[in-house]
Amino acid sequence: MSAHHPRSAWQNVDSGKLLVIAAAGLCVAVAVTRVTTVGLQQPDVAVLFGVLIALGELFRMVMPGNREVAPVATAGALGYALLVGVGPENAPPGALLGVHPALHSPLQVVAVTAAGMLVGSLPHAAVGRMPRPDAMARRLFTVAVVALCFRPLLSLDLDWQFLLAAMCLTVVISCFTDVVVAAWIRAETVRARFGIALRDEIRAKMALCAATSATAMLIAVATTVLGPVALAVFTAPILVTQFAFRRYSGVRATYLQTVRALSRVTEVGGYVETGHSRRVSRLAVGMGRELGMCEEELLELEYAALMHDIGQLSLGDPIPGGATVLASPTEQRRIAELGAEVIKQTGVLDRVAHIVRLSSHPYRTAASPGEGTASHTSRRSKGEPAGADDGVERPVPPPLASRIIKVANAYDDLVGDSSDRDRGAAVLERLRLDSASEYDPAVVEALSRVVDRRLRS
Repeated sequence: MSAHHPRSAWQNVDSGKLLVIAAAGLCVAVAVTRVTTVGLQQPDVAVLFGVLIALGELFRMVMPGNREVAPVATAGALGYALLVGVGPENAPPGALLGVHPALHSPLQVVAVTAAGMLVGSLPHAAVGRMPRPDAMARRLFTVAVVALCFRPLLSLDLDWQFLLAAMCLTVVISCFTDVVVAAWIRAETVRARFGIALRDEIRAKMALCAATSATAMLIAVATTVLGPVALAVFTAPILVTQFAFRRYSGVRATYLQTVRALSRVTEVGGYVETGHSRRVSRLAVGMGRELGMCEEELLELEYAALMHDIGQLSLGDPIPGGATVLASPTEQRRIAELGAEVIKQTGVLDRVAHIVRLSSHPYRTAASPGEGTASHTSRRSKGEPAGADDGVERPVPPPLASRIIKVANAYDDLVGDSSDRDRGAAVLERLRLDSASEYDPAVVEALSRVVDRRLRS
């Protein structure tokens, strides 16, 4: 038997991340070499934009889905790439808009951006919050694309209207580039299909990307017309706003950490196997992404999956192995009800409590008075075909998140942390056989795809 050799750190990095980091590193190396050789053009303007980029990196934040963003730094770097002039002072005769032209090259944009990002990251590194190289490389790569597309146009002596149109087109290209590269990296990171990852990135980032691009154009135009003083006037409020959002993002991250810690109570107490809640959560989020859930829904799903077994703390005798799938339906409902009541006491997780409460319900069940039924009126409001409008009340399946947790929990209860393909395949087949009433067939197939990708990775 050959000895197992642990993989080095670079071998654990996805190929997409490595390629983006390498491309950004190559751009920086070429840019720094060029700027060192020819010198820094208009150094006072370069320093001002470099400081803005550094401040933006200092106040970077993490969005839902663990997406690291630095909108002010990105807006400052894009603004520098789109800069046409630096104000009317010392403008040569006949200059466009009567302003002094901005003389820096695309490579200088890359060099100044890289320097600002490095300086802004140093305080984070000093306290142990190491920056994410792939996120920084992606931001730098996007700025390089804008600089290389836009700055050569300034030598063509175009009218201002054409330059504005070129700015708009260039920032659209930058948004498209950023979203595609981010989706490519994320598809490898979370083991999702590229199409699903691309849709998630569009939902999560297009609004922010549009706001960042508009801010960059505002910075570029204002600095061109009014000079460097406009940089401070227009960016100070943006920095304050980002600082507030960063505080909010930090609260969300702390909240998730608290939920994760709370979910381990059942493990520490011996009610479930070690790692059960974490494994169910990962499976559930992967299945939710496969089934098209947005980031906000995925976050609620993650909370619910982490805490779905917290009701077991009320049991006098723990279920053997914590496998609720082996308990009676009555006992499963009791555990889910008690867990939902505990979660509801937080006062802010009512939707999560609702998901947990219904996670023990079968996919198809007989209708009971006042619960789990839908009349022809409610079905019509949900867009069901007219043929279903027969006035008969039919059972309504639990929410998608509840159905996902039910399937993920059953799978992990029967498989645990085993990586045996045959065992996993047997459990999937058992879930498919129960799909007539107990489990949603579409959710079971989503689980099959998620498990298959993880076994192949």
